[in-house]
Amino acid sequence: MRSAILALTVALTLVTGRLQAGPPKSPGADIGPGRVAWFDITASSLQQSKEFYGKLFGWQFTAVPGTDLAVEIVAHGVAIGTLRVAEGTIGAFNGVVYVQVTDMQASCWRSKELGGTVASGFPFDLPDGGGAVALVLDPAGHPVGLYSRTPLASAVPPAK
Repeated sequence: MRSAILALTVALTLVTGRLQAGPPKSPGADIGPGRVAWFDITASSLQQSKEFYGKLFGWQFTAVPGTDLAVEIVAHGVAIGTLRVAEGTIGAFNGVVYVQVTDMQASCWRSKELGGTVASGFPFDLPDGGGAVALVLDPAGHPVGLYSRTPLASAVPPAK
């Protein structure tokens, strides 16, 4: 689970720009609840994966300042995700899709109500007011990331 948290932190650090110097970033574009906001692909060979996905989808890749273990995936001039080197073998938490939600706390509560599990250590706020994230496991154990443009500190608790 620790590597899952680290993987999500790396991916979301790339989204929020925490590795870059400069002023704090605001949350990403509001794409609407229920839509994929970002994704993370884990690879055993960064170069081989860049070549594969570049040729398959026409993606381009931008270096991430401060690391040679990850690149931003760019499609039609827009950063859409991260391609990063796996920590050890590729496992169940390597490669996560983040779906935008309006209310992080309510979404975590609802996932539990529906038989899912919120991974230990989640949800948490992203740095510099970039929103909040959670990792939820569906009833079969498949991970999905939740992303809210609103940090937890300013989110309204769900009604009981």
